Amino acid sequence: MSSQEPGSAPSAAEVSRASAAGSEEEVFSPQPGSPEMPPWTVAELPEPPRFNLGQLLLMVGPGLVMGGAAIGGGEWLTGPVVTARYGGALLWLATLSVVFQVIYNVEISRYTLYSGEPIFNGKFRIAPHPLFWVFFYLILDLGSFLPYLASNAAIPLAAMINGRIPDATVAADAALLRMLGVGIFVSVFIPLCLGGKVYNSIRAIMTFKLIFVLTFLMFLAVRYSEWETWKEIGAGFLQFGNVPVVPVEDLNANGIRDAGEAVHGPNVDNVFSAMLNGRNLAFDLSLLGILASMVAISGNGGLTNTPISSFTRDQGWGMGKHVGAIPSMVGGHAIELSHSGKVFRLNPLSLERWKGWVAHVSREQYMVWLPACFIGLALPSMLSVQFMERGTILQDKWQAAAMTAGSVRDVVGPSLGQTFWYMTLFCGFLILGSSMVTTADGVLRRWVDVFWTSSRRLRTWDPRHIGKLYFGVLCVYMVGGIVMLLTVRGDTLLVTATGMMYNYALGISCLHTLIVNCTLLPEPLRPKLWQKIALVLGAVFFISVGGMATYAESGKLKASFASTFGSAAETTDAAE
Repeated sequence: MSSQEPGSAPSAAEVSRASAAGSEEEVFSPQPGSPEMPPWTVAELPEPPRFNLGQLLLMVGPGLVMGGAAIGGGEWLTGPVVTARYGGALLWLATLSVVFQVIYNVEISRYTLYSGEPIFNGKFRIAPHPLFWVFFYLILDLGSFLPYLASNAAIPLAAMINGRIPDATVAADAALLRMLGVGIFVSVFIPLCLGGKVYNSIRAIMTFKLIFVLTFLMFLAVRYSEWETWKEIGAGFLQFGNVPVVPVEDLNANGIRDAGEAVHGPNVDNVFSAMLNGRNLAFDLSLLGILASMVAISGNGGLTNTPISSFTRDQGWGMGKHVGAIPSMVGGHAIELSHSGKVFRLNPLSLERWKGWVAHVSREQYMVWLPACFIGLALPSMLSVQFMERGTILQDKWQAAAMTAGSVRDVVGPSLGQTFWYMTLFCGFLILGSSMVTTADGVLRRWVDVFWTSSRRLRTWDPRHIGKLYFGVLCVYMVGGIVMLLTVRGDTLLVTATGMMYNYALGISCLHTLIVNCTLLPEPLRPKLWQKIALVLGAVFFISVGGMATYAESGKLKASFASTFGSAAETTDAAE
């Protein structure tokens, strides 16, 4: 590694290395990070767009795409399960989740603005070795490989076909759900193969989703929800410290449930209030797995946030303008993607432009992505609070995606009730199915991007052939997802396991991103102190939630694994 300062001319050895690699571009000096990764080259930082209220279309970028993706499983699937039972009192967990995530989103985009590379590539530039991070992140990314969104999107679709909510315990319904789940999973790959840039297809889908879903849910909320429901949901996002408890008739006033003391329905208490008043709380752990899933999947969650940095590159923001994008198999033959990033020299002009780019990304995240997360969680939760009896406990969480449809039909009335029933189901199907598109693309581009840069063999490929690698990995991912949909029985394993893995993955990714930005970026471009502290606190929050959920749900997961694979083995034996 050279000892020259940023902005100086490259050394003779660096120029020789660039020439040996077949590049006539100037190699950045010094080259930080792992020597196993290809060196950066140098280009000029483009001028950032100037923001004004008359040009709001400039805000339409990664924040819009990921804002649409944010209205997904956590918002439609786990949020209403929690609010149907506890009202809005536990939504403060989602608040912490999305606030930590929006800071994380800006930080992973910070790396891309500087280098033109997605954040995953930066992580692989950190010691000890790229291969170490391959195995490490494959484990953390297991939650994204589980096709829980496709399996749950099959529920409202099956209901629309049959005219009733399916019962997964009935053989015919279970078979239909599996068939539809596989069909939905396979169909999501169609837009990933069309449109020139894969990013363009996803942006079109997310735009339609945001317009339809938010318009429909807002109409229901304004037309049929009471003001008390609005207040409950809004206040729930700020009621920090509320936890689910098992209330008891404490006959001897010792603060715990003794033998013979009656237990009432589910309730919520506040940890801070209990501490001040000297009360002991009997925590209700029955829904801790679902709560952890809501925390993890609210917003984007897990490693599904990382495509924001890739979309920042594909949008051509910052140094992404010089790098390229991932093309689709159909219509993308003229698009190519560089094997390594491009960075800029530090000077007064580039530093001024840098501030503009960071401000542009921050505005988009805080003005587009963050509101989309809160609105996307509030509206489905509002439906369950308004239309469902408080304390409702789902015995079969496969039906969570469609649980409010019948209540909406009853409230709307006989004339239009059935129409709104179908529209509510279609809304759930659109939310879950389209989120499967972004989840699949996120998995693919994470690993395609990093192998495209880190593999010596792939670096010999023509930059125009990145689409072939993307399509090949897509096929492998599709086959694996189909196998899981056909073998894993019930959604408890998929949703709960995904939520746990997402929490661990996002927590560790917060810390790794902090290391990347404080190691690979020059000092003037690194995050501020409050942003560093926020990443550390986010890591502690997500890892703690994942750990508590693992402890509470370990017995259920073991039983689910045994039931799933035991049943599969019995089926195989019977067939033989």
